Amino acid sequence: MAQSAAARKPSAAPTVVLTLVLALASAGLLFLLVHLSPSSPSAHPHPHRRLRLRGPCPGGGGAAPHQIPFDPVIADLERRLDDREWERLAAAGLHAPGMEAAPVPEDIADYEDEYINDAARFNMTLRVAALFPKIDVDPADGAVTGAELAAWNLASARREVLHRTARELELHDRDHDGRVAFSEYERPSWAWRFDDNNSTNDGMGWWKEEHFNAADMDGDGFLNLTEFNDFLHPADSTNPKLIHWLCNEEVRERDKDADGKLNFQEFYNGLFYSIRHYDDETSTDDSNGSDAPARKSFSQLDLDNDGLLSADELKPIIGKLHPAENFYAKQQADYVISQADTNKDGQLSLNEMIENPYVFYSALFTEDDEGSHDELR
Repeated sequence: MAQSAAARKPSAAPTVVLTLVLALASAGLLFLLVHLSPSSPSAHPHPHRRLRLRGPCPGGGGAAPHQIPFDPVIADLERRLDDREWERLAAAGLHAPGMEAAPVPEDIADYEDEYINDAARFNMTLRVAALFPKIDVDPADGAVTGAELAAWNLASARREVLHRTARELELHDRDHDGRVAFSEYERPSWAWRFDDNNSTNDGMGWWKEEHFNAADMDGDGFLNLTEFNDFLHPADSTNPKLIHWLCNEEVRERDKDADGKLNFQEFYNGLFYSIRHYDDETSTDDSNGSDAPARKSFSQLDLDNDGLLSADELKPIIGKLHPAENFYAKQQADYVISQADTNKDGQLSLNEMIENPYVFYSALFTEDDEGSHDELR
């Protein structure tokens, strides 16, 4: 009977094996969750790379950096640095609009640099995932196209430009009425030592009353914020008076015989060289020194066939002479897609963006705090 009872008693071995298998499976699953979860990345996925905020924007209210911040959080932090430096120079009586600002002391940017390099507070994977649906809107189909990314960049750039414009308007608005009269806008010639393709900085009459009046859309003798922004960045304006003013400036600068128009030689020796790299038909120099491409371009612009180009006839190419922010927004979008589009379908999936975060934050990286990675500058 004792032997029969022993035979009926269940063995503990299968139970132990099952318990071990379940424990190992649970441990493996936990390992995968910890190491693959986007919410818990290494603080430094590339140990020799760190993010570092760019310093204040040179050029104050008039200049706009063409490396457009991809992330609004980064844009906000850089804007705060820029504002602090602006206020510091103003308080010291050293501020001169349009002049390059002095470097921000390192201790000012320490907190922000530590913040963006702390994965617990600034997680690039989570940031990219959060921004993806805000970019993928036209249509929201799970893929970011070049046009969607360019639109995102353009909106970001316009916010930055308008912020600096508002700051400069405040500097010139002596009676604090929220607008600038021509008499309030006095800039010495040394204030134009900056390089900005969106602004005319030839140092010769940019501040003239003719330019001011062209920006004064409603003709009330003052520039409000929108008009003042157009005044500082005429290439980005939709104001037809400002576009005409830009065209007139091009004629005045190159009109050697002072007849108010450009003949072929005046066009060929100046404007054609400036626009040839934007023209698909003349993007490569296969003319062997011939002026035929220039003559073709000239004839296409010379609508009245009088052999001269008027200011109005330059309107089709003014955007090539003065690239607007949408040009740089598209340029940056094209670059990012070329770097992150791993399956080469011409658009970006969420996975492609998550797997290539450094492409989107490229202008902020340093290697061992030395040597910047500003591919787009």
